[in-house]
Amino acid sequence: MLDKSAPSTSVRASGPLSGFRIVEFAGIGPGPFACMMLADMGADVVTLDRVGAKKSMKSVAGRGRKVIELDLKDKAAIAQVLDLLASADALVEGFRPGVMERLGLGPDIVLARNPKLVYGRMTGWGQEGPLANAAGHDINYISITGALAAIGTKEAPVPPLNLVGDFGGGALYLVVGVLAALLEAQRSGKGQVVDAAMCDGAASLMSFFFDMTTLGRWTEGRNQNFLDGGAHFYGVYECACGHFVSIGSIEPQFYALLREHAGLTDADFDAQMNPKAWPALKEKLKAVFKSKTREDWCKIMEGTDICFAPVLTMSEATKHPHMVARNVFIERHGVKQPAPAPRFSRTPSTVREPEGAEIGAVMQAWAGR
Repeated sequence: MLDKSAPSTSVRASGPLSGFRIVEFAGIGPGPFACMMLADMGADVVTLDRVGAKKSMKSVAGRGRKVIELDLKDKAAIAQVLDLLASADALVEGFRPGVMERLGLGPDIVLARNPKLVYGRMTGWGQEGPLANAAGHDINYISITGALAAIGTKEAPVPPLNLVGDFGGGALYLVVGVLAALLEAQRSGKGQVVDAAMCDGAASLMSFFFDMTTLGRWTEGRNQNFLDGGAHFYGVYECACGHFVSIGSIEPQFYALLREHAGLTDADFDAQMNPKAWPALKEKLKAVFKSKTREDWCKIMEGTDICFAPVLTMSEATKHPHMVARNVFIERHGVKQPAPAPRFSRTPSTVREPEGAEIGAVMQAWAGR
């Protein structure tokens, strides 16, 4: 269990999911992140973890859960889990295909006990297909979608952290899928399996670029298009201090402001939308931004319609005036971390502490619904 001396939250769940009960099978990456969002939005999330896991109170993705430590190889524990799931609204698991079935917790068995249950499954490759049982990571899942090939320098693709596969294409699509299935279950009285695969979600995130390709407005490759670093008016530039700034002056009126504030009087800059002119214009703009510090450029451009922002590190981001004014970051146990998002006007999300729990106590609390 978690240390019994760990303080339990005194903050009552107030988010839009207050009253929904979700069982999470402990994992890493997108599954816990998805359950963090559900917990932040008020869901009562119970995490089933291995004995001796000793979850950290400082964990960002682990916040807001009751944590029960169980040995899932023990048949008696499996029977308890099935009893717990009988009172749950949703289940979230991130094992390889077939693992839950081998444990005796597959969809057929669980849904027979609780027909309204939403069974959320988080994997990289999906529940079926030639790669379903292969190991992989974010970088592999986005490789087969066209996403990774489109991100980076001319020389090579650059992994965009694990934002596109794990968290964008994985966790967020799992949350959307679970919420949609919960809504449908309220009408039909029937649950279903949500197969959230990172490769599916990452491919879905590429919809805009498939659309642009169809319209003849996108060229496959890197640094050749107006959103992939090819255009001089949409990119990142180094300043005299060694820090960077970003500009996204796509629209003509925003581009005009960029020229005005950066002093781009050279007639060559008239050719904004001529891809053949972009390499030379980018070199000229590099020299312009290198002439002043990031702080200087912020004084000149920040807050205007140029579409400008300084490129900040995580520690710098927590101190930016806009982020501070909106309370985008909070502090728990000395750890700065993002606050819950999105925001709700009537049922605001809250951050609750994780706490150790006994499965019997949780079942009793959930009984008689």
